Amino acid sequence: MNFKGQVVVITGAGNGIGKELAKVYAEQGAMVVLSDIDEAAGNRVADEIRAKKGQSIFVQTDVRKEEDVVRLMGAANDTYGKIDILINNAGISKRKSPYELTIEEWDDVLSTNLLSVFLCSRETAKYMKRNGNGGAIVNLASTRALMSEPNSEAYAASKGGIVALTHALPCHLVMTE
Repeated sequence: MNFKGQVVVITGAGNGIGKELAKVYAEQGAMVVLSDIDEAAGNRVADEIRAKKGQSIFVQTDVRKEEDVVRLMGAANDTYGKIDILINNAGISKRKSPYELTIEEWDDVLSTNLLSVFLCSRETAKYMKRNGNGGAIVNLASTRALMSEPNSEAYAASKGGIVALTHALPCHLVMTE
């Protein structure tokens, strides 16, 4: 595929799936905006992309914080003039028994995995609507949304929430245009 001229924002782009997605989009000509809480990892990926003549910026972002997400999307739009694709990839897991999982750990998983999808989607949609270029929002969930295993309750709940939000959000975005 050719993504030349497309602006792609990827959360959780410092490692794993997000890192690989960023590299592939850049190889296909996209201008990639990397987001991660880990500044060193995010900068490494951005450097790797630029070393291969790709276009990339890194914005350190805590996707659990609205002000960070607003800053991320503003930086993407200010740098490249638009946002075409958002990949909501950031995610964590706490593999603990529900008897041992603290409320703080539960909240951390739900905020990182689910709240971030809402915040990033909402902010990105504002730019897509304002710029009139439309776009795509891709939310990564997991089979854990439907098939749980022991000690993954918070993760499963967050991924199930992503599936539900993915179904619900476009209804609002389409109906309000």
